[in-house]
Amino acid sequence: MKTPIFRGTCTALVTPFHETGIDFAALDRLLESQLEAGVEALVIGGTTGEAATLEHTELMALIAHCVRFCQGRTKLIAGTGGSDTRKAAETARAAAALGADALLCVTPYYNRCTQSGLLAHYETVAGATELPILLYNVPARTTVRIEPETCAALSRLPTVAGIKDADPDVGRVLKLHALCGEDFPVYCGCDDRILPFMACGALGAVSVLSNLRPGAVKALTDAALRGEYARALRLQREQQPLIEALSAAVNPIPIKAALALSGLNCGVCRLPLTPADPELSERLRELLE
Repeated sequence: MKTPIFRGTCTALVTPFHETGIDFAALDRLLESQLEAGVEALVIGGTTGEAATLEHTELMALIAHCVRFCQGRTKLIAGTGGSDTRKAAETARAAAALGADALLCVTPYYNRCTQSGLLAHYETVAGATELPILLYNVPARTTVRIEPETCAALSRLPTVAGIKDADPDVGRVLKLHALCGEDFPVYCGCDDRILPFMACGALGAVSVLSNLRPGAVKALTDAALRGEYARALRLQREQQPLIEALSAAVNPIPIKAALALSGLNCGVCRLPLTPADPELSERLRELLE
């Protein structure tokens, strides 16, 4: 039986930037808002955290800072995936040494490996550390999909502790549980599908929206975990207009714009991502008001 890393809400945290690097003062404000809301976990240096533009030293400093600030008050999941298996394993070891609680490992991108390549990649990374690992399936970004049969093989590795799934096919949850076992933790990776994923057996969500509204997302996942699906449906519907706006441009462009409008300015994204255009900014402003 797999022990879940968390149940409920995990925020895919943005990385605040200023002109010369990470804005740690803004990061502290963001972290405090998450801890006050009681989210169960945070992903540090994931897709929403602009991992692709973080230097290795920046990612290490980011993880170390979050470990010191949070002091065990929530689970910290470090984003350590990559398209180079050797580097991904090295990053996993380094994050473990800094005190991360778990790792989020995205499928290798650009290389477009086969399913057997995925098996070899994750076996190598899982063998690099004793920390629990979440597989990360996000084919819209990587063009590589972890097929359910591959996930079943990976689920037998001792340190593979679940999967964050951002596939649009909600039925994957049922197939993953059929092949991996009903106790294999699956987490929704898309805010617009939290309720359907959890109604099919997912244990929670790794959320972009919860950067801005951690309490609202936690209320939704808590209701779904309790089987209060009518309440969960109402909560999902309430957040849907904002969720759609946060998907109107490449993540994390909209969420950083929304955070700035709400008073939690985390700077803009690093190039090649650009600031939100005026139309999107106005749409976000109207929704937030």
